[in-house]
Amino acid sequence: MSGRRDDSSADDPTDSFVSGTADEAPRIAFYGGRGMSALPIAFFIVWAIVQTALWRISDTGGLVVGMLIGLILGMFFVRGDWKTYANTIFEGMTQPVAVTAIVAWIWAGMFAEVLQDGGFVDGLVWLADVGGIGSALFPAATFVLAALFTTGIGTGYGAAIAFVTLFFPAGLLLGANPVLLFGAILSGAIFGDNLAPVSDTTIVSAVTQDADIGGVVASRFKYVFVAAVVAFAGYLVAGQFMGGLEIAGDAAEILVAESEPIGLVHLVSMGVVIGTAVAGRHIVEAISWGIVVAIAVSLVLGLLSIGDVVAFNAPEDAPLAEPLEFLPILTIVDDPDAVGVGGSLLEGAAGFFELAILVLLIIAAAQIMIRGGAFDAILEWSIENLATNVRNAELTMVGSSALINAVITINTAAEVAIGPYISKIGERFNLNGYRRANILDAQTAALGYIFPWSGGVLAGYTAMQDLPGEYDWFTADMLVTPIDVVPFVFQGWLLVAVFVIAAITGFGREYLIDRESEEVARL
Repeated sequence: MSGRRDDSSADDPTDSFVSGTADEAPRIAFYGGRGMSALPIAFFIVWAIVQTALWRISDTGGLVVGMLIGLILGMFFVRGDWKTYANTIFEGMTQPVAVTAIVAWIWAGMFAEVLQDGGFVDGLVWLADVGGIGSALFPAATFVLAALFTTGIGTGYGAAIAFVTLFFPAGLLLGANPVLLFGAILSGAIFGDNLAPVSDTTIVSAVTQDADIGGVVASRFKYVFVAAVVAFAGYLVAGQFMGGLEIAGDAAEILVAESEPIGLVHLVSMGVVIGTAVAGRHIVEAISWGIVVAIAVSLVLGLLSIGDVVAFNAPEDAPLAEPLEFLPILTIVDDPDAVGVGGSLLEGAAGFFELAILVLLIIAAAQIMIRGGAFDAILEWSIENLATNVRNAELTMVGSSALINAVITINTAAEVAIGPYISKIGERFNLNGYRRANILDAQTAALGYIFPWSGGVLAGYTAMQDLPGEYDWFTADMLVTPIDVVPFVFQGWLLVAVFVIAAITGFGREYLIDRESEEVARL
């Protein structure tokens, strides 16, 4: 999900979330048994399916309401005092894995907005037009570029935001199918999130399975690239048959003609982010450097003014407004409704505040499910009844990881929660730590970008909702609802399929005696 941390300063994000299953952790008793602790999250999933799939309303605010109602309903099934239940909500909302995702979204949103306002989309349109990358090839090319970008920076959520903000409008102008294009962006995010050594999911999958990160990444190539090759071919073929949208009038032709190569200078900014992340710096530091470079380049080349980056609209009666009106960031306005703060940085960050609230509430509901015992009950049943031999054990590992990702929509949090159980099942059949880590990470990386209510999909969709306000030609009917993109996230579905086949056939299976892991890498 997000980038690597400095070993000397960061706590292991697995500590607090995994502790929810510890024996000494306070438990919550429910009427109806342990299973009732899953009521809040189950209610939310039903709500999300009805809202997004049946009523086709892709509104994050509506999902927030659904999760709030689910949490309130859960209280009425608690035995005794509700205090522990309420405290567990706070406990879940303060989990580091949730905050990590939110920070990645906000920083990536600011970076993408600065690049967008600085003309990067114009540069992409110009390059694609000159290079002959038309509507049929654009989704496949976007998949490759998103995969490379995500592998470099290690945050699939950040890549989804950046590519939806920058590549999505460029692709629509060139005639690419919007649903296919969104699916290609999410697929690229999955590829990098699964493979990047600096990705949280890579790190957590290695740590929870007592395997070294280098060995895990090296052993993962064969699975990832099999899925990627087929996914790339899928986008090439689908691009030939799935047409794009009609842009009003001749807007597309005019915008393509007016696009300028100068916007491509922001490739330097993206390179700075990738290079800094690969060098081992924290993802916040890497993206911050990208923002600084993007702003500096835009100011020097006249692509942006300082007032475009941050702007203050003050009322006429403000004490120091008139004396300081000469400042390029300050404007005196007559309309009271125009008073406020704006600019690329605020607009890039503000779009994700509602999604941040949703994520915190989902993690709180997941923590209630852990404290109440439903999580343990599901996994204990699967261990005892399904994992009867090595093949069934691996299929159980795939299935249980998928189930938890449907419940805990932030992939790193899901991985942290399920990791100890994957280790328990695998060790029962002497499966190597690399094999266990690969099964775990493939499902969490893939399904974290497929379910309509998952973090990766909602991050991309949230960024997409801002596009109508950025471009005159972009209308609300061009938005891709999360439910529509589900079948077209090819890399995700193929990665799950690869491991189902690998479990059945034994492809890539390694036992403890086959290879020993190096010293376990820690965060």
